[in-house]
Amino acid sequence: MPRSVNAVASRARRKKVMKHAKGYFGRRKNVWTVAKNAVEKAMQYSYRDRRAKKRTFRALWITRINAGAREHGMSYSKFMGHLKANNIDLNRKVLADLAMNHPEAFKAIVDKIK
Repeated sequence: MPRSVNAVASRARRKKVMKHAKGYFGRRKNVWTVAKNAVEKAMQYSYRDRRAKKRTFRALWITRINAGAREHGMSYSKFMGHLKANNIDLNRKVLADLAMNHPEAFKAIVDKIK
């Protein structure tokens, strides 16, 4: 009996990887072994960076809130402490948006907690 290989599944698997590698530079886009390694590494980066994105956005929001709070003579930590003490439940994303795009609303929050 001849050896049976599932060429359809193998071809589909390779096509899927090569489709991911589309747009890569040089042999990474058209040589199977190079493309497979490149796509594998890209997937690792994307997995890691989906988590890192959350951290970087939080850092950005904190920076923006700090800048907004310091315009009104208050540090970030004091500002957040007073917010919690006055039971104002606004998350950092909303506070950063207020500090950037609606400074009068942010000033009203600062005045309320002072």
